[in-house]
Amino acid sequence: MTNNLKESQLIKIWQHQLLASTGLLTEGGEPIEIIYPGRPNDDQGADFRDAVLATSRGLIKGDIEVHVKSSGWREHRHHQDVVYNRVILHVVMWHNAKTATNLQNGREVPILALDKYIRTPIDQWPNLASLPTILNLPCLTVAQRLTTDIMAVFLDRAGEERFSAKAGRFRADLALMESGQALYQGLMGALGYSKNKLPMLTLARQLPLQILESMTQGEISDEECLVRQQARLLGTAGLLPSPCQDRLQEDRLEDQWLDKLARRWTASQHTEAMSPNDWHLFKIRPNNSPLRRLVAMSYLLLRHRRKGLLAELVSLVKEAPLSRGDRSLAEGLLVTTNGYCASHFDFGSGGRISSPTLLGRERAADISVNVLLPFTFAWSQFTAQPALGRKAVDLYCRHPRLAVNSVEKHMVEQLGLSRCLVNSARRQQGLIHIYNTLCTQGRCDCCSLSQP
Repeated sequence: MTNNLKESQLIKIWQHQLLASTGLLTEGGEPIEIIYPGRPNDDQGADFRDAVLATSRGLIKGDIEVHVKSSGWREHRHHQDVVYNRVILHVVMWHNAKTATNLQNGREVPILALDKYIRTPIDQWPNLASLPTILNLPCLTVAQRLTTDIMAVFLDRAGEERFSAKAGRFRADLALMESGQALYQGLMGALGYSKNKLPMLTLARQLPLQILESMTQGEISDEECLVRQQARLLGTAGLLPSPCQDRLQEDRLEDQWLDKLARRWTASQHTEAMSPNDWHLFKIRPNNSPLRRLVAMSYLLLRHRRKGLLAELVSLVKEAPLSRGDRSLAEGLLVTTNGYCASHFDFGSGGRISSPTLLGRERAADISVNVLLPFTFAWSQFTAQPALGRKAVDLYCRHPRLAVNSVEKHMVEQLGLSRCLVNSARRQQGLIHIYNTLCTQGRCDCCSLSQP
């Protein structure tokens, strides 16, 4: 060993599991077994997400933080950062700290020092960058032995299971609430991405679709519709900003619009607003901000106000041609405007917007696959329209691949797959389903790829 070890090297050691798989003890003397080491984190927080450990207290799930020395935890002030409260294990090469690894919430995290467990001397380590993500998972060796056709069937089935699970959740919602509200909540959750999904769902429940659609009834202009709905959406979300007083001359249009929204919100009879602290706004690109996505929802409601959101979006599925149905669905959800929201500033945030697109084609396609099609399938069963259900499934199975996300990228590496094999949205969804229901739950024994 050498004291010149870099943290990036130690991260690779953990990622590739170049350590003994049994007989591991924390510095507190607790035996642990690594069921799943997690995936590299490309966002704020700990180095690895969604790890699974077997302990004397049973399976525990959460994040892994890596340092060369255990003193790095306090040196980096992780004990003061709420983002690290999901950490379940502090992995180090050497334990040198006199204090425990404590989270911001006060909980103590065990420390695993790897200097006793590394199996291969540093000077004999292979090129870590060329290794598969996780060496000792049985799925890697099994997947490499299977034919492309067998792996394709495996991924397709997993993708169909994910679709079925999503449809099942919508069926449960349809039994409890009005159909349009169930669809609206699904759309709002998808617009929030992973970081703001929960606050978006909270807003959707606090401000139901029925209220928003009732505000656009009658002979009123499109602009008035947008004023009413944006004031209510942004106001209830607690995200309606105050107009800046020192804006440039060219930005008076934004000031005027903000003034109009603020006055309408103040004058309206409305429910209690959420807090801005309910939202995750740190390191969110301006084009992906919840402000911008809520404005996109107002434009969707405006576009589909004649028959209502539910009827219009279900009609998209009914009328979509099987040959290029993905284009029809995306067009129905795409939101581009040349009006106020295409101006250069994003509600006073100071971040310049590069495009007038409020909801782009990639995100619209993602919502089609994850929300609209499984909802329509569930709704077809609820309303006894089997032909519509078959159409929704057929469109899902034919849908081309979506944009690559971090989970898919990780699973392709973990299973040693060719990226050409993951050539459809269904197979991408299959990888996500395997990750969520098996890998991160410590259920290797339930996965067919773990069988010899």
